[in-house]
Amino acid sequence: MKVNTFLRHLREGFKNIARNGWMTFASISSIVISLFILGVFLLLALNVNNLASQIESQVQIRVFLQLDTQQATIDSLKTQIANIPEVSKVEYVSKEQGLEQLRESMGAESADLLEGYDAENNPLPDSFTIEVFDPQTISFAAKKIEALGQTSQVNPFMSVKYGKGTVETLFKVTNAVRNIGLVIVGGLAITAMFLISTTIKMTILARRREIGIMKLVGATNHFIRWPFFIEGALIGISGSLITTVLLLYGYHKLVSASQFDLGLMMIKLVTLKEVGLLVALLLMGLGTVIGIWGSTISVRKYLKV
Repeated sequence: MKVNTFLRHLREGFKNIARNGWMTFASISSIVISLFILGVFLLLALNVNNLASQIESQVQIRVFLQLDTQQATIDSLKTQIANIPEVSKVEYVSKEQGLEQLRESMGAESADLLEGYDAENNPLPDSFTIEVFDPQTISFAAKKIEALGQTSQVNPFMSVKYGKGTVETLFKVTNAVRNIGLVIVGGLAITAMFLISTTIKMTILARRREIGIMKLVGATNHFIRWPFFIEGALIGISGSLITTVLLLYGYHKLVSASQFDLGLMMIKLVTLKEVGLLVALLLMGLGTVIGIWGSTISVRKYLKV
């Protein structure tokens, strides 16, 4: 296509948008409303997925050692556990550290319950706190750790705990939440596509006589289609750009306003920096594609004269 021809089609596309003001407004409004709803649920799904990941990352294995376990055995066990492929971190917690952590977790109101316990009569055993790369493999890693103790003549492990039963249920819930969010976002995306394309089709439908006349006077399909193609793209870009600005600005304000309150509940929203580019590209791309698609499909019907 020649540059002059393309510029002519581009001018016609802009003229068509200005000439059909109310229909253009209806098309852009349809895009803004549909993509805004989709964007809200997309951000909600991303935050739910992030929250599920936060919960899963807090799952740990606690290995409690026998009270008479020697330091050389402890060092050897730490090395062996660290060499397990699923394990990302092993931290040794002495019984003194364990008692101090217990005091901190119970708080001042329950401090009386631990009064009198010190290094001489500490009832707690030494232990390991273990983290894994993938929380879904925690039960598999725990079995490997238990197997290490069973290879010794005297099992150095008093117990290996990771919340068996509760952890499996937690993973089922988080996976279900992720899948439900994916289905909702996918359904809304499809609904938005059909709603927006239908509105654009109505815009083209109102000008079917114009297309018919151009066809009768000898205009080629290519010549007729391009201005509508550009018009659909401009409508899609305009609507998705408005949606992206409104949605991301509103989300930024929401994160800033709720950061302190949610922080007290140990909940961290995904920041605009983390998801802004993804959401912007998705909404802009979807709006543009739908605008072009709706115009192209609608014009094709009236090119057969």
